[in-house]
Parts: sequence; structure tokens; C-alpha cells
Amino acid sequence: MIDTAHWITIAHLEKWGYEKINDLIIKVFHIDKSNWADFFNLREIDWKNEYKLADSQIIDLVNARNNIENNFWLADQLMAQGYELIPINSANYSKQLKKNLKKKAPPLLYIKGNKQILQKKAVAIVGSRNANDQALKFTDNIAKRAAEEQKTIVSGFAKGTDKQALDSAIFYNAQSIIVLPQGIMTFELPHKKYLAELENGNILILSVFNPYASWKNGLAIARNIIIYGLAEEIFIAQTSDSGGTWQGAVNGLKKERTIFIRKPDETEDSANNLLIKAGAIPVDFYGNKIQQTENQNLIYLHKLNDTLDTLETQILFALRIRPLTVRQIIKILNLQITSQKLSSLLKKINHVEIIEKTKPQIFKLRDHKYQTLF
Repeated sequence: MIDTAHWITIAHLEKWGYEKINDLIIKVFHIDKSNWADFFNLREIDWKNEYKLADSQIIDLVNARNNIENNFWLADQLMAQGYELIPINSANYSKQLKKNLKKKAPPLLYIKGNKQILQKKAVAIVGSRNANDQALKFTDNIAKRAAEEQKTIVSGFAKGTDKQALDSAIFYNAQSIIVLPQGIMTFELPHKKYLAELENGNILILSVFNPYASWKNGLAIARNIIIYGLAEEIFIAQTSDSGGTWQGAVNGLKKERTIFIRKPDETEDSANNLLIKAGAIPVDFYGNKIQQTENQNLIYLHKLNDTLDTLETQILFALRIRPLTVRQIIKILNLQITSQKLSSLLKKINHVEIIEKTKPQIFKLRDHKYQTLF
């Protein structure tokens, strides 16, 4: 129980972020071959000298150490109610989550249910809470396909697409992971059919937040990153141009994740086509790829720019479609910048290279296989 209390303490260090926490975990366990009990018994000067921690981080750790006793009680409550904790250095931790999120993977998973589900190939099915009939039927089709391929279905238990994904998984006898936007101790399955599936080993409930954290919009958005991270394949049924599904998709595309999205009907009010322009792969009603022309992908790309945080990110999105000259990039992204300044910037971006012996110069993504986009 001591180790569990320590992991809870470390996993929720305020203002650190997962990357800093994971750097400390690597240092403690893999470099120093130590453990949390020994680490917390060190003096503050030892933390400073041995771990090269800043004064502000040492203050955070002192405050965390003072909270370990409270986390003993929390660990007791978790164990008594049948929850399990899986730290990032455990063999039971999701390998796919580590692969996709790397150092930004959550250091601790709180789970209830069949933890073996974490090791199986998974498909994430996400979309709007107010999904239309086409989106819900698409979700059912993808769930059926995943069940036939014996893949786990990951969703977030929100109404609309998420709920349909879970219900379809149960109907087609597939296993599911429910990723919570709240602490695991604040969540209860609302229906006996879900409880039965949990007890039968077909559902795993998972949270990365403090066990008593209540639902918040920020946690819902952070939860979507975990949904995407647990999956090998990501399918979007329906999205608007804002909200959790949209932000999760944009974040995934920035990281060059392959994202499949339903090609909407012309009469539908959705932002699916905008994500297709940005590099998401369009699929039909049954999840099969649809061929796209280059012009279809270039049109309206500038509409996505407001959601992308830097000029560099906008450029990388544009170059996902095909190699471009400086003037083409300026036109496509509607940039207010001189050709000379943009050319200089392009030469400084690590992921961009010049195609030799062309005039004007043509820039492309380094080692990018463009045919895989369509």
C-alpha cells in the first residue's frame, strides 16, 4: 500500500505535467534503480544535487510528501472498492498508450474491470454528443467491423457517438474500454447491463485523474487524448468545428496519427470535410477509404488555421497534402508574409526539406509518403 500511495502522490504533482513527471520516474527507477520510499526519504539538498531539480520543483515535492499520509487513506479506499492502479512502469500498462503518447503518457492509470483488455488491439470511435442518424449508424458499422476483427472498442461514455459505440460493442460481443472525464470514484455505471458486462470481463473502466475529481470540460478534452492514445485506429463519426472531438482530431493530426473520418452527405451540417482537408482520411459508411483529389484537400484549408497554434503548424498541415513552393504556401494559407521571410522560416523547420534542383524551390515534408494520404 505504501508504493500505491507514493504513485498517487507523484502522478498528481501540480503544475508538473506528464512529461516532467515521467522524466523523474525514469531517473528514479531506470537510472538510479531506486524506489519512491527511498526517494521521499532524501533531503531537499539531495533532490537538488542528485536530480537537478529547480527550487520550485523541490517546493512541490515537499508539499507532495506532506500529502502522502492522506494518500495512504485514499489507496485503502481504492483497494477496498475493487479498483486497481497501474503505474507506467508496470507490465500491465497499455503498450499502445506508451507508443502513441511517449513521455506525455499518463504516469498512472486507475482502472476497474478486466485489465487484460489494455493489451489488445483497439479502435477508438468518437464523435458529437448530438450525432445524427447517419453518424450513429456509421458508429454501429465500425463497432461491428471491430468486433469481427476481435478488436477492443474505446470510447468516452458521453451521450451520442460514445454511447452508441459502447452499446454496439456489447451487442456484437466485443470488449470495450470506457475512458472517463472524471475521477474513477465519482463514476457509477447507470444500467445493470453495463455492470454485468463489467463483471463478465468485457468492459474496462479507466481514468487518469484524481480519483475524486468531478467532471469538468477541461478533463473531458484531456480524456479525448487518452482515448486516441489507447487506439491503433481512430474513427470519427461526426464533428463540429469546435469542442472535444475537433480538438482531439487536430491534436492527433499534428502528431501525424492516422485518423479516419466519415465522409458526410452534402446536406449535413458537420465539420467532417474540414478535417478531411487537413489530412484526415475519408471513409464510407462501412469504414472503407474513399479516394480524394488533391484539389478537394486544398480547398478551405485556410479555414482550419484559426485552430492551429503556430505558423509552423499551419505550414506542416499544408505540406501534408503535397510539396509546395513558397508562393503556393502563402496563397493556400492566406498568409500576410513576404516570400523571403517564409523561405527563411521553411529552411529552419526540422521536418521540412527542399527538393533539389527545382526553380522556384519546392519544399516538402521530410520522409513523408504523400500517397498514403489518399
